[in-house]
Amino acid sequence: MTGQATDAASSSWLAWAFLSALFAAMTAICAKIGIEGINSDLATFFRTIVITVVLGLLLAATGKFQSIDAISPRSWLFLILSGLATGASWLCYFRALKIGDAARVAPIDKLSVVFVALIGVTVLGEHLSVRGWMGIALIGIGAVLVAIA
Repeated sequence: MTGQATDAASSSWLAWAFLSALFAAMTAICAKIGIEGINSDLATFFRTIVITVVLGLLLAATGKFQSIDAISPRSWLFLILSGLATGASWLCYFRALKIGDAARVAPIDKLSVVFVALIGVTVLGEHLSVRGWMGIALIGIGAVLVAIA
């Protein structure tokens, strides 16, 4: 990639990552308000229906549905495992929000960043610089400090 193409790709993933963080924050606040008076598992079920409908409409509108035959067995396996992990994460997250403060639950949930870094390095062979490891340590320490404050 050229320097300019790399910059464009960089800014693109960074913009999407920031939007993800913004929407994750909105998820926590809306969920905390929305689960009042409802079982957290049922709330997760309703959330999943909304996500499924919206994604289905998005795929239909953009013509991005893909033939199931074009998906490799390895991709199927890891997409299924990812779906199971997502479901487990959502169930745990909503249950934590039901009984805890959103401002304390969300930072602990974001310890996933630390776990991703550790697993990325040990399983996927990714590399982090010393500065990257320092950032991961600060994220971990910060999440714990916010949660126990």
